[in-house]
Amino acid sequence: MINFTKRNLLVFFKDKASVFFSLLSAFIIIGLYALFLGDVWTESLSDLTGVRYLMDSWIVAGLLAVTSVTTTMGAFGTMVDDKKKKIIKDIHSSPIPRASIAGGYIFSAFVIGVIMCLVTLVLAEIYIVANGGALLGGVTLVKVLGLILLSTFSNTTMVLFVVSFFNSSNAFATASTIIGTIIGFLTGIYIPIGSLPEAVQWVIKVFPPSHSAALLRQVMMADPLAATFAGIPAEYLTEFKETMGVTFRFGNTAITPAISVLILVGSGLLFLGLSILSLSRKKK
Repeated sequence: MINFTKRNLLVFFKDKASVFFSLLSAFIIIGLYALFLGDVWTESLSDLTGVRYLMDSWIVAGLLAVTSVTTTMGAFGTMVDDKKKKIIKDIHSSPIPRASIAGGYIFSAFVIGVIMCLVTLVLAEIYIVANGGALLGGVTLVKVLGLILLSTFSNTTMVLFVVSFFNSSNAFATASTIIGTIIGFLTGIYIPIGSLPEAVQWVIKVFPPSHSAALLRQVMMADPLAATFAGIPAEYLTEFKETMGVTFRFGNTAITPAISVLILVGSGLLFLGLSILSLSRKKK
């Protein structure tokens, strides 16, 4: 399985177009934020201190959640191409066990997702510091790295379930475009969750990557939130967190970080099982 994983990694990173398009949604978000979204939020909260650092941390957390989805989607393009070009038949005729083949696709997508998230994190931290913010502290960085691993696992299995139904590059490309387009809305980046209708908010709150974004925001925004809202009544901070998707609430019930972690773990295991079932049925 290790050798097959290496092969998939080499195929993905050799195709510069695949790497670029897997990051296209992240580039769009960065571009929109740099052009006007950042200024909009900064101006709307201009009466507070340290707003730029706060909102930079907010957008970076959402960006990491988006990257963990789009890059794993791009990574599974190798599996779709293998099906289209009938390479999968040659692979199946080799002495590699079927389980190792499936594991190779999954693990390579997971590794690609983690690598691209780490690259995004490094570049984002440089951007934050350049704008007057601060680097993540040691404990905070460890938490962020753990959340990247968890988010990428959950999103890898979810994307695998979707991709398992595709046998053509056109269908895969269409799905990638749709997911890349709506992912910014479903993670509350383009429009804050609190500004959306109640029904749409519920859809977002049951979408696993949204919990990835919320957890990352809670960790990465802890210090800037404390500085910006120092001396301000707690209810304003609570309202800001719920509006910006830092914390979720179903009715009168607040979603704790532990519940969000369980949602990511549970969805990851659920989609992994569904993906294996889908792939097994197709083999028949």
